[in-house]
Amino acid sequence: MIDTTVALFASIFVVSSLCQWLAWRVKLPAIIFLLLTGLLAGPTFKIFDPDQFLGDLLFPIVSLSVAVILFEGSLTLKFREIKGMHLVVRNMCSFGMLITWVITTVATRLATGISWELCFLFGAISVVTGPTVIAPMLRTVRPTAAVSSILRWEGIVIDPIGASLAVLVYEFVISGGGQEALGHTLMSFGNIVLVGFAIGAAGGYGFGMLIRNHWLPEFLHNVSALALVFGTFALSNLLQPESGLVTVTVLGMWLANMPDVDMEEILDFKESLSILLISLLFIILAARLDFNSFEKLGWSAVYIFLAIQFLARPLNIMFSSFGSTLRWPERHLLAWIAPRGIVAAAVSALFALQLEQAGFEDAALLVPLTFLVIIGTVLLQSATARPIALWLGVAEPEPRGFLMIGANPVARAIGKALVENGFRVRLTDSSWEKISKARMDSLPTYFGNPISEHADRHLDMVGLGRLLALSSRESLNVNAAMHYRIDLGQENIYSLQTRADSQKSEKMQVTARHRGQRLFGRDVTYHRLREMLEQGGEVHTTKLSEAFTFKQFLDQQFEGTIPLFAIDRKDNIRIFTTDAALSPLPGWKIISMMPPEFCLTSGPINGEGLTATESV
Repeated sequence: MIDTTVALFASIFVVSSLCQWLAWRVKLPAIIFLLLTGLLAGPTFKIFDPDQFLGDLLFPIVSLSVAVILFEGSLTLKFREIKGMHLVVRNMCSFGMLITWVITTVATRLATGISWELCFLFGAISVVTGPTVIAPMLRTVRPTAAVSSILRWEGIVIDPIGASLAVLVYEFVISGGGQEALGHTLMSFGNIVLVGFAIGAAGGYGFGMLIRNHWLPEFLHNVSALALVFGTFALSNLLQPESGLVTVTVLGMWLANMPDVDMEEILDFKESLSILLISLLFIILAARLDFNSFEKLGWSAVYIFLAIQFLARPLNIMFSSFGSTLRWPERHLLAWIAPRGIVAAAVSALFALQLEQAGFEDAALLVPLTFLVIIGTVLLQSATARPIALWLGVAEPEPRGFLMIGANPVARAIGKALVENGFRVRLTDSSWEKISKARMDSLPTYFGNPISEHADRHLDMVGLGRLLALSSRESLNVNAAMHYRIDLGQENIYSLQTRADSQKSEKMQVTARHRGQRLFGRDVTYHRLREMLEQGGEVHTTKLSEAFTFKQFLDQQFEGTIPLFAIDRKDNIRIFTTDAALSPLPGWKIISMMPPEFCLTSGPINGEGLTATESV
């Protein structure tokens, strides 16, 4: 029995990871595959029954998981990113939310005929969007910065607000309605806001001071942050039921905006934990569904979905964005994207169970109705949002370009070659002389430290998906690689060594995790490339063909030629590194550093250690 339980528990983790991987491969939100897995494991094949498997621990686990997810999302909410658009977010999370609530309530009543109390409760549950589905959708859609910031802020801020609204409606329903119930509901709302903000702010300030003053060792940061989330969430709910979500959201926002508090490592840990928890929750909650309840809903669920997608959301955005600087195409895209996520699923499951026990027969419809809205919004919007964004002209270009650390001669020569082949670049340097020379070469630049707070706010990363650390200072290359690996991904970080590893002792070599992939070859250094340029060398682009293969290129070109990049027939660029083998084919182009002199009688160039990696 124990072995079976362990195998089932382990299987959930394995399958959830496979779902995330599959979603990454096909560029769709993971929720689609997670819900499908839950439906197959639960109501379809009866393999997994969460209520029997977890028993009384089911909803405590769900509640704590949602708290961690909201905390992780709120850690990314920096006030400077929403500057100028904060009024739109405020409107969307206040009277815009009320518009969605009222329209959804009326549509549910007309479509299903269930009681007004349950319709108001479902309307409150379905106002939330949520970071669990917004974040992966934004990665695929890549809208303009304004749209992206607004959707991300709305998704995180509206979760605790919508959950609190649902709690208030639930309190009103369970109290039997009337004047006394209304007073009790308003009192509960005040207590939720007061307790949630007070404990969240106090916890955030206290933890931030511990980190800022180094009173907490670094190896305890992650586990202490997790303990803080659990502790403040439980304390808030103990003092005022259902205030915990407000607490963890305020906690995360406070830490994210507290000066001189580095939360990058904690955010990295919480992001990985959130992915795991989201995967588990969607599978567990989907496995609890009953297909009979879906049949009972019939076409009424479709009518409700259409009202939410084509009436409630557009009206919400129309009123919320009134008077803002948002362009009309940006407003149209905001009106289209509003997928529902894990908070709606968790809250509906919790209230449905409690209302059924209280004698509300139609309460069982809350869960399937919520999941149908989740599935409908995610499927429709994930499939259409990117084409619509492109059609409206509010989508960022594909991140095929390069952020280049350094505006030195090597970086400028490589940057010009990349631009000539149709790739975006942006050179960064704190030397005005080097930046001026780059601008004279018509290269886009950023003057300043690329890992400064100013760069975080002002460095234009549109269309840039990879980092080339080409500075003559290894410390800057390593710091930049570490700084950008979270945003760009470890696989998109490349650095040029200043001295060959063979010239360094083992204890002086930087780990691959911190420096990224080595550029251009084991013996290729910044100083070698700089010396070649000073002697008259140049960066050239060569076209391969059936009559002139890559082997012949290496054999017949100038002695000492260093291949830098390879561009295939579809204009995908690949970077020569020391980590993976590559054999360019006929029709490809090779960007390489050519030396000033060559000897036709010399033997073929030794390509040992010269490999390449495909860019993503």
